Amino acid sequence: MVTRAQLLVLGLTAGVTGSLVGGLMLGIGLGLVVNSVHAGWVLVLPAAPLSGLIGYWQGKRLARDAGL
Repeated sequence: MVTRAQLLVLGLTAGVTGSLVGGLMLGIGLGLVVNSVHAGWVLVLPAAPLSGLIGYWQGKRLARDAGL
């Protein structure tokens, strides 16, 4: 059984790591695009889905460890 504390930690870690990864990708990619390096779009476009995917992976790991 997953405890309330585990869910709280999962939410906090998924939020922090997702926003750090997505924010860094977005910041670096937009910095490149503003300086006319159009390859920066490769970082900008998958930033949000990748940050959400990190939380999904962490949730699956918690479910696997809890035996669900």
